[in-house]
Amino acid sequence: MGSSILGPKEIEMFEGQALLYRQCCAYIDSMCIKWCVELNIADIIHNHGQPITLHHLVSTLQVPSSRVAAVRRFMRYLAHNGLFHIVRIHDENKQEKEAYGLTIASKLLVSSNDYCLSPMVKYATDPVTMGPLNQLKAWIYGEDNLSLFGMAKGMEFWEFLNINPKYLKSFNEAMACDSKMINLALRSCGLVFDGLESIVDVGGGIGTTAKIISEAFPKLKCIVFDLPQVVENLLGTNNLSFVGGDMFKSIPKAHAVLLKNIIHDWDEENCVKIMRNCKDAISSNGKRGKVIIIESVINEKQDKHEITEMKLKYDIYMTCNNGAQKTEEELKKIFIEAGFQGYKLFPIAGIVSLVEVYP
Repeated sequence: MGSSILGPKEIEMFEGQALLYRQCCAYIDSMCIKWCVELNIADIIHNHGQPITLHHLVSTLQVPSSRVAAVRRFMRYLAHNGLFHIVRIHDENKQEKEAYGLTIASKLLVSSNDYCLSPMVKYATDPVTMGPLNQLKAWIYGEDNLSLFGMAKGMEFWEFLNINPKYLKSFNEAMACDSKMINLALRSCGLVFDGLESIVDVGGGIGTTAKIISEAFPKLKCIVFDLPQVVENLLGTNNLSFVGGDMFKSIPKAHAVLLKNIIHDWDEENCVKIMRNCKDAISSNGKRGKVIIIESVINEKQDKHEITEMKLKYDIYMTCNNGAQKTEEELKKIFIEAGFQGYKLFPIAGIVSLVEVYP
């Protein structure tokens, strides 16, 4: 390829254009992954037992002939983004064909995978989840305390969940599959739970994380604490129970409190209230208790670019819901205001960190 006929300034302008267009079209990534999950393509390839040709894929999907070329283009794009491998295989007639294989990312969309993240994809790409983002300008100029979601829907997120059982189910399933990934982290964080007699999982939903902990540590008494309507009719086990309540009023007494993806839901003032209630919960048992926080912590200086990008995207999402992903300095300020004396932060993997906080 020959050298460009454009000068450096013109090249720079076109590079800027490419960046802007790439950002404008980022929604295509979300929609293509949603398409992939809705059509169960990862399951189809997994059940096929080997990379699948376009012919076999569209036959299984029963795609009209007029849409076959579109499926090929979608798969090419998803492969370019790392969702699939494109390989060459020989078909039953010994002819070489292009075929699609699973990558580590698309394996996480296989329904039989213990760590299947398809529910998260469905929730994150739901029009209810994505729609409010179209009203960012109006929200920025609003003078009330409504979140972006609250402005768009006429009620705040948690209120909306209470009166929309279908969306609540989708949300709980998304949080549950995300919690299953924590199982991978717990394998290397066992020391965090060693020596504890009891732990309360605040905002623990349907108990996915607590079940993982209770199975890994059968002598540890686990309490899932969430709103009454979330935990009603949920059954516990010998060392797992469900309790309804409000974390802004009080938290059940325990040796330790677990906060998974809770701090990022709230502003600093509310985070301090939650942490003070956590301190009260662990300070009455006569032993040195602690709070265990699991969520993303922004660290632009140490994280890789793609990890920081994902954390900052998450921060935008939380900001629009009146929450925020916190930096370590912001967490430290919250801990001090709530009366805690010290903490330890452990990056786990990906975008997740674990923080131990001590009274």
